[in-house]
Amino acid sequence: MTTQTADPKGMAETPAHGTDVSAMLSAAASVPVQPVAPGVPPSGRPSISAGARSSVPAGARSDVPVDVRASTTAGARASTTAGARKGVSRSGPVDPVRVLMHRHRELCERAVDPLEIAAGLEAHGVTDRTAARFRHRDVFSLAEELYARVPRADEDAAPAHAPGPPARDASLPTAWAAYALMPGALCALTLLGTADLSGGARIVAATAGALATLAAVVLCLRRGPLRADGYLPWTRTAWLLLYAVLGDGVLTRLLGEGPLWAPEPATLVGLTAALAPAAWCARLLTVQARRRLSVSRGTEDFGAAVRPLLFGVFGLYAVTLTVLLYGAARLGFGGTFAVSALAVGSLLFLARLLAVHGLPGVGKAGLTVACAVECVAVASLLAARLPGCEALAEPVRAVAREWGTGAVPAAACGAAALGLLAHAAVALSRASAHAGRRD
Repeated sequence: MTTQTADPKGMAETPAHGTDVSAMLSAAASVPVQPVAPGVPPSGRPSISAGARSSVPAGARSDVPVDVRASTTAGARASTTAGARKGVSRSGPVDPVRVLMHRHRELCERAVDPLEIAAGLEAHGVTDRTAARFRHRDVFSLAEELYARVPRADEDAAPAHAPGPPARDASLPTAWAAYALMPGALCALTLLGTADLSGGARIVAATAGALATLAAVVLCLRRGPLRADGYLPWTRTAWLLLYAVLGDGVLTRLLGEGPLWAPEPATLVGLTAALAPAAWCARLLTVQARRRLSVSRGTEDFGAAVRPLLFGVFGLYAVTLTVLLYGAARLGFGGTFAVSALAVGSLLFLARLLAVHGLPGVGKAGLTVACAVECVAVASLLAARLPGCEALAEPVRAVAREWGTGAVPAAACGAAALGLLAHAAVALSRASAHAGRRD
C-alpha cells in the first residue's frame, strides 16, 4: 500500500510505514483539496489516523527539524518521569501508621478507649521515640489515631437500633463495700461470741465463725477492686496469717522461754478488718491512675505522676492498718500491737495489688520468700534439739535476744514488702498496668 506525497519535483510514492508526516503537513497548502463524499477517503485510500501517526518509528523521522525532535523528546521524558513519580507515590509507604494498624489490629478492635491502645503499644515496646517515627509526638497521640481509624469489633456486631441503658457496674462502692466490711465484722463477732462459751459449743461456734469469715474473705477477693483472676496463693497466705497469730508463741516455746499456746487474736481481727481499706486504696489507685493516664502526654510524664500516687496510697493503707491493729488490741480481743502484723498486712496488700494489675508472679515470689524465712527459723530451732546441731539455732536466738521473737516475721515480711514496693514503683508506673482496670 502506498501513499502519494507532494514535493517540488512532483508526486512520489513513499511506503506508508515510512510516511514523512512533517513534510506532508508543510506541503498541504500547495496541494489542491478536492471535495469528497462524507465518509469516503480520497482516491479510495484509507485515511491515516492519529494512532497510526503516533506509531511511526523514530528512525523514519530523520528529516524532522532538530528543534521539533528535541521538544518532542523532552516532552516524552517529562511525561515518563511524571508517570514514574506518580507510580512510586502510589506504591510507596505514604501511610506509615497502616503498618501498626495491621500489626496490632486485634488490640485496636478490642480496645474501649485510646488509653488501652496506648497501654498495649507500650507493652509491645513502642515508646515516644518510636511514635516520632510514625509522625506523632508520643504514644498517646499515636493511639488516638489508631483508635479513630480501626473499627471496633463490638461496633460491627452492634444492632442498628439505639443501645439500651448501660448495665449497672457490680464494682461500684454500694456493691463491693459491703463485701469488704464483712470479713472483719464476722471475725470480731466470732471471737466475741466464743469468749463466754466452753467445750463443744465453743468448738462449734468457732468453726462456724471461721468458715463464715473465710467465705467473706473469698467473696471480697473475687469482687471489686481486689479481684485478680487466677491469683490463688492460699497456702502462702494461710501460713503467713497462722504465723502472725501463733508464730511468736511457737518461737518462744522452742527457745524454752514460755508456753506453746500464746495466740494473738487481735492480730487476726486487725488483718481481716484491713480488707476494707485495702479495697478502697486499690480503687483509689486505679481511678487516679486512669485520670493521670488521660491527661498525660507521654509515658515518662505518666510514670512521674503515678509513682508518688503509689507511695501515697501505700502509706495511707499502712496508717489505716496500724490504727486497726492498735484498736483491735485495745478493744480486748487478746494480744498486743505487733510490728510483725503490720509487715504481714503490708506484704499481703502489695502482693494483691500487683496481681490486680497483671503481675501475680512477682507477688507470689514475695510471699514465698517470707514464708521460707519463717519456716527456716522454726526448722532451725527444731533441728537444734538434735545432738551436735545446737549451732543452727544461734542466729534465731541472737535475733530473739536483741529484738524479741516478733523480729523474725517482721524482718522476713518487711524485707519482702520493701522488695515488692520497689518493683511496684517501676511496674505500676507503666500505662499497660492500668489499661484494663474498670473497678
